[in-house]
Amino acid sequence: MAASAHPDDDTAGITHTAGTGTSVHTTDGGDGSGDDGSGAFGGDDDDRAEGESEEDGASPDRRRYDSPLRRRRAAETRERIVAAGSALVHGFPTWDWSSLTFRAVADRAGVSERTVYRHFATERQLHDAVMGRLEEEVGLSYDQLRLDDLPALADRVLASLSTFEVWRGVAAYPQPPFVAEDERRRAALLRAVTEAAPSSWSQEQRLEAAAAIDVLWNLPTFERLITGWKLDAAQATSTVTWAIGLLVEAVRGRPPGTLPVPGQPAPDRPPAVPPVPGQIGPD
Repeated sequence: MAASAHPDDDTAGITHTAGTGTSVHTTDGGDGSGDDGSGAFGGDDDDRAEGESEEDGASPDRRRYDSPLRRRRAAETRERIVAAGSALVHGFPTWDWSSLTFRAVADRAGVSERTVYRHFATERQLHDAVMGRLEEEVGLSYDQLRLDDLPALADRVLASLSTFEVWRGVAAYPQPPFVAEDERRRAALLRAVTEAAPSSWSQEQRLEAAAAIDVLWNLPTFERLITGWKLDAAQATSTVTWAIGLLVEAVRGRPPGTLPVPGQPAPDRPPAVPPVPGQIGPD
C-alpha cells in the first residue's frame, strides 16, 4: 500500500490499496489510526498506550481503538487543551477571542497544532469548549437556570471577573465623550435616589442603586435589546422603562447588597403589584 505522507497534502489521510482501487479515508495524515468517535486522537501525535504496538494481537487496529489507556490519554490531552484555552482567555486584555487560535492554544498546552485540530475541527468548536469551561468555573448552567437563582448567580459571575485581565481594562475605562453632561446625569440620579431611599440606607447603597438605574438608562442597554434580543425600538423602550420602574420601587424597599428571599416581600413595606412591561405607572 502507498499513502500520502505529507500532513498538508490534499490527499493526506487517503490510503490507496494496490490492485483493488479502494481508498480508505483516515483523519491522521494517512497512518490508518482513525478516530474512535470521541475525538480521542489526543496525545501529542500518537496516543497509543505505552508498550502497545501493531504487532500485538491478531487485530492491531481493533486493539488501538479499544485501548482504555489510549482513550484516557486522549481525554487528558483534551483537558490540557481546554485548560490552556481558559488560561489564555483569562489573560486577554480585551474580550476579543480572535487571538484564541489553534497555534496559541497548542503552544500554551505544549502539544502540536495538529493535535488541537484532532480534538476540535474548527476554532468555533474550540471557543465553545473554552466558554463551557469558563461557565463551569463559576457554576453556570443554563440548563438548570431558575429565576430565583439569578441574583446569586450574577454575583458569582461578576465576582469571577476579577480573575480576568480584561477586568483591569474595564476598571480603567476612558472618560465618556461628554464628561460634563455625564457628571450632571449621575449627580441627578444620585440625588433622586437619596431623596427616595429610606434613611437606613448607607451612601454606598444609594450610589449603587443610582448606578443600576443609570446602566438601564443608557444607549448600550438599548442597543443590546435591539441587536441581541431582536426587539423593535418600541419594545426596547418598554423594557427599559419597565426595568427602571422595578428599580424605583426597589429603592423604597430592599437596598443593594442584599439578596431577596423567594416568596418574601421586601422589608419595611407591604407587598406591591410589580410594574407591567409597557406600563410606566398605575393610572
